[in-house]
Amino acid sequence: MATVVVIAGIVMTLAVPSLAGFIETRRISGVASQLASDLQFARAEAVLRNQALRIGFQPDTACYMIHTGAKDQCRCDATGAAHCETGAHAVKVVAVNTPRVSLHANVDSVRFDPLHGTATPAATLRITSAGGREVRQVVNLMGRVRSCSPQAAVSGYLAC
Repeated sequence: MATVVVIAGIVMTLAVPSLAGFIETRRISGVASQLASDLQFARAEAVLRNQALRIGFQPDTACYMIHTGAKDQCRCDATGAAHCETGAHAVKVVAVNTPRVSLHANVDSVRFDPLHGTATPAATLRITSAGGREVRQVVNLMGRVRSCSPQAAVSGYLAC
């Protein structure tokens, strides 16, 4: 009986780190999938409405939002609620509340053109975990979104 308990303890000790890595990968993939979907939604919605839409990123609040108007007309507060100035309105607000996962953008916002769905400027959005794994969403000037992971650290994503 003692031998079985020792073997079970050894197996559990080996399984816990891989389970933690699996959970971390799932969290990153979830945020990355939602962000890619929201980028495609913003592009399609701009064309559908025949109105320019922006997706703005706010690292200080772990929030991003799809909105009309200029890039500085809508903001998220600390609770994730949208606040827009006159003439602009929020279409969608997303708070990134996933534990140990953060979103970093190299731009404040991306504007999607209503005529062609093009994006200005091009952007690289990084979803990172506390453990060092990362997924990047790259938006090119044509408005297309490409997902990758540096050194393919997150399974299911091509290497950047």
